[in-house]
Amino acid sequence: MRVRKTGIAAIVAVLVTAMVALFTGAAGAASAAPAPAAPAIPALSTPITGTFTDASGGTGTAAGTFTPTDFATDGSTLLANGVADVTMTDAAGQPVGTESRAVTVPVGVAAASCEILDLVLGPLDLDLLGLVVHLDRVHLNITAESGPGNLLGNLLCAVAGLLDPGPLTNLQALVDLLNQILALLRG
Repeated sequence: MRVRKTGIAAIVAVLVTAMVALFTGAAGAASAAPAPAAPAIPALSTPITGTFTDASGGTGTAAGTFTPTDFATDGSTLLANGVADVTMTDAAGQPVGTESRAVTVPVGVAAASCEILDLVLGPLDLDLLGLVVHLDRVHLNITAESGPGNLLGNLLCAVAGLLDPGPLTNLQALVDLLNQILALLRG
């Protein structure tokens, strides 16, 4: 049976985005106002779909959920361990059965961006020996996009984050952080 892992990257992207916001202070500064009620925690499972060849040689469908139990690394790849609960239906539309199996799948981390420069200049009037220059408000915002193939974006994001404190220095640190978040979400 082959099962596509389309939703796993979405889970990891949400978790990574939350971690980045938490550790970079993007969540905003603390305020004196009372904190709003915590939002409900979404289910940790994500839908998965796929196909298989049924007993008659037709193409059946598999649909279900993947629930991550923990994250790991094989040294160079982020892996999600979890349970896939799948219901299989044959080509005629008849249920064939259900399967619950422990699986390990590679996880892609969503591309991130980092702010390089946010420059705001107010109106400026210059008189340079009779040459009058008037410049209205200027807002220059330069953002680097990191990800595969974005050489300059990857380089600038790495340089911009050199002095940032935080545990995200290697893949194992990311794995440890994701496992801590999963543990917190489970209570």
